[in-house]
Amino acid sequence: MRSPIKYYVLALLFLGHYACKKAPDLGYFEGSEDIGPVKQAGSLRFSPSDSSYTISASGSNMWFDTDEFHFVWKKMTGDISLAADIEWITEGVDPHRKACLIIRQGLEPNSAYADAVVHGDGLTSIQYRDVSGGPTREVQSNLSKPKRIRVEKEGDYLSMSLALADGQLVSTGGSFKLPFKEPFYVGLGVCSHNAEIIETVKFSNVVIETLSQKPDSLKKVESTLETIPISSFDRKVVYHTQSHLEAPNWSPDGKNLIYNSGGLLYKIPSSGGQPQLIPTDFAKRINNDHGISPDGKQLVISDQTETGKSLIYSLPIAGGLPKKITPLGPSYWHGWSPDGKTLAYCAERNGNYDIYTVPTVGGKETRLTSAEGLDDGPDYSPDGKYIYFNSNRTGTMQIWRMKPDGSDQEQITTDEYNDWFAHPSPDGKWIVYVSFNTEVPSGSHPPNKDVMLRLMDLETREIQVMAKLFGGQGTINVPSWSPDSQRIAFVSYRLK
Repeated sequence: MRSPIKYYVLALLFLGHYACKKAPDLGYFEGSEDIGPVKQAGSLRFSPSDSSYTISASGSNMWFDTDEFHFVWKKMTGDISLAADIEWITEGVDPHRKACLIIRQGLEPNSAYADAVVHGDGLTSIQYRDVSGGPTREVQSNLSKPKRIRVEKEGDYLSMSLALADGQLVSTGGSFKLPFKEPFYVGLGVCSHNAEIIETVKFSNVVIETLSQKPDSLKKVESTLETIPISSFDRKVVYHTQSHLEAPNWSPDGKNLIYNSGGLLYKIPSSGGQPQLIPTDFAKRINNDHGISPDGKQLVISDQTETGKSLIYSLPIAGGLPKKITPLGPSYWHGWSPDGKTLAYCAERNGNYDIYTVPTVGGKETRLTSAEGLDDGPDYSPDGKYIYFNSNRTGTMQIWRMKPDGSDQEQITTDEYNDWFAHPSPDGKWIVYVSFNTEVPSGSHPPNKDVMLRLMDLETREIQVMAKLFGGQGTINVPSWSPDSQRIAFVSYRLK
């Protein structure tokens, strides 16, 4: 008589063998499924010969607070990158159909995620939902129709690289902070952007890598000049470079941005393009405290060439010989009165940093603040009734405002963060400012820190976080609103 246990073991072995033979080969990945209530079921075809993944999928969208798409995934931990060549097989119905490289917290349709995505019309961006059920945001690249794409997770920061026809992957800039709990899901996704239609994408040369940690001392800074609208907080890359650039000003006609880099000033179209040097004669040590006159005809700079201390000068908007305005230093310009007659600045006199004003043509300076602590970053409201500034007189750095003669000083923000460089919008409805975490000393605004761009409605005092990024010094030191009050220019950074 044969043992029942033996038959049970044999049956298990047979079923296991059968299951192994029938289980689909997913290559790198562990699972393949539709996410969300898709109407048309998706599918995957993996080719071991060339390690390609052909995904067919429907799905109404990957946006807002929920998603519909087909996802091929594996669970991972740590710092990783995922790269692939992307080829649309179907001609396409909707230009917003999406082929994605995804890092996702979970398989729920409203899960937090980040993805590097190529749309059907070639638009390429890195999208993200930073909390479950929250809105989707994006950082649009200034490159389109890439041959290859990569998404990278380093610590809590997500970024994207693209390769065009030459096949060389280059960083696109515009990284953002989004912490994932381990393990998370990494994989490939397709959404047709039309619930009734199935689109097909081939992902080839797929590479998943574990990234090794590199000390910050061995990394180099990358800078990304970006714009962000107050209506959606969807960022757009204007210019990305491995050079260190800072502090964009938006020209009054809306056509150009001016920033400093390496002690010099540059101009670039606000829609993107190549920067042009602005000639500044002897001034070769310009810092990030510079700006444009209300009529758009003059520049003001803070430069250290002459004495080693920052002094304020003016020059024509197209460049030229700087004319000294403040003989005493250090003086750091921050605001221009709406009538064009007065400059506001931070200056150190006898060991104290306070807010001062001076006529644009030069003359006697007027001290406006005298409280203990640091007062910095003065900028005029568009009606000229207030000067906004930041002060750590209460312990943390907070946003304040006062009348142009220094009277009626009033605290505007009262939170735990260190808030710097408030800039009123041209229509007077908003201020934007940068916030440092509490571990940063209140009297400093260092580079290469986790910061937030925040927007305050001046009528309701409601505060919104526009972006969480790696930045600080150089991000938004000077006025950088678009003339229509709809967008803000800023600089984000990355150490790589």
